[in-house]
Amino acid sequence: MHIVTNETLVKRNRKIATSLFFFSMIVLGVGFFAANGSFFGISAFRSLNQGVYFMCMPVVLLIGFVSTLISVRMTNLWLRVPRPEDVIKENLKGLSHKSALYNYYHSPARHVLICPQGVFVIVTRYQDGKYSVNGDKWKTRRSLSGKLFSAFRLDDLGDPTREAKDAAAYVHYITEDYDPDLVIQPLILFINPRAQLEINESTVPVLFADPKIKPNLKEYLRDLQKPGTTTGLPNIEEFIKEFEAATLEYD
Repeated sequence: MHIVTNETLVKRNRKIATSLFFFSMIVLGVGFFAANGSFFGISAFRSLNQGVYFMCMPVVLLIGFVSTLISVRMTNLWLRVPRPEDVIKENLKGLSHKSALYNYYHSPARHVLICPQGVFVIVTRYQDGKYSVNGDKWKTRRSLSGKLFSAFRLDDLGDPTREAKDAAAYVHYITEDYDPDLVIQPLILFINPRAQLEINESTVPVLFADPKIKPNLKEYLRDLQKPGTTTGLPNIEEFIKEFEAATLEYD
């Protein structure tokens, strides 16, 4: 399988996430010592004009708070392991050698899979909690303390159905000149095998990456190859060539 990952974007965002983490820690540390300078005996903070002190402290704390939020969010997306692209690659072993997987080139479609079964946009989730989906409505089944802890970590589930549909709509937009009738199929993929899902007629297929858990990505694609299915991409080599030429920007 042909796999193309935007390594430049990945490395850049990982560097930004790491830098923001240390920056936010430094800012919050300065704010903490400034607020408690008399206790620690730091004369530099005691000598500050009170007006300047009370004007600067909220700004420092606000900068530290905002940078921390951004750092946590970017850490979840770019530093957390296992990496989604690695999990997808591992669990697509055995797929047709004609297939292609593109990672982080077509935002908001982070993962685009082109294979004989069709064109798929994969939205991933790393969470390991208890969730239910009814149609396109998601619910998180957690205790109040669990919800508060999740909010602190900025790892709430969000709306993967809407995200997947928006990503599919974008890929349809950038491919409609090639074939306006081409169906772009959105998928929601849970990376963590500990996630517990209750799926009730989801409008977007919800799958596990782990092939030992059902429903999973590998079996879903395999079922699409069974006789009588209407999906498929007959001119896959031509499509991949046109797709890369039209949408891929190599660094």
